[in-house]
Amino acid sequence: MQQFAIVRAVNLGLLVLYPAAWLAPLATAGMFPWLFEGSQISILGGVADLMEADVALAVLVALFAVVIPYAKTIALAAVHFYRVDPRHIPVIEVIGKLSMADVFLIALYIVMVKGVGVGSVATAWGLWLFTACVLVSIWVSWMTGKIMRAEHTA
Repeated sequence: MQQFAIVRAVNLGLLVLYPAAWLAPLATAGMFPWLFEGSQISILGGVADLMEADVALAVLVALFAVVIPYAKTIALAAVHFYRVDPRHIPVIEVIGKLSMADVFLIALYIVMVKGVGVGSVATAWGLWLFTACVLVSIWVSWMTGKIMRAEHTA
C-alpha cells in the first residue's frame, strides 16, 4: 500500500509540474547568442506563435503537449482515488504515449536550425523538465497498472 501512496503522490505532483514545464524555456534561439540574448521558446509561447502562422499545427502541438499529458494525469488520479475503473488503465497508457511526440518535434526543430547554419538554438532546462514529466507519467501509468493488477489477483 505504501508503494501505491508514492505513485499517487508522484502523479499529483505532475499536476503542478506540467504547467511549470509549459511555461519554462525549452530552448533559446537567436542569430548571434554571444552578442544578443536569444529569444526563449516555451510550449505555451510556441503554441501562441504557431496560432498566428498555422492554426492546425498549433492545435496539434497543444493537444500533444498540453491536453493529452494533463488529461492522462487527471485520469490516473481518478483511478488512484477509485473514481475510474482500473480496467481503463491500458487505454490511458496508450493515449498518454502520444505526449512524447512534441519532444520529438522540438528535437527536429533544433536539428533543422543547426543544419541550416544560420543562428543557433540551445536547449534549456524546460525541455528537460517537460521530458521528465512525460517519462515520470509513463512510469506512473506502468506502476498503477502493475499495482491494480496485483490488487485484483490477490
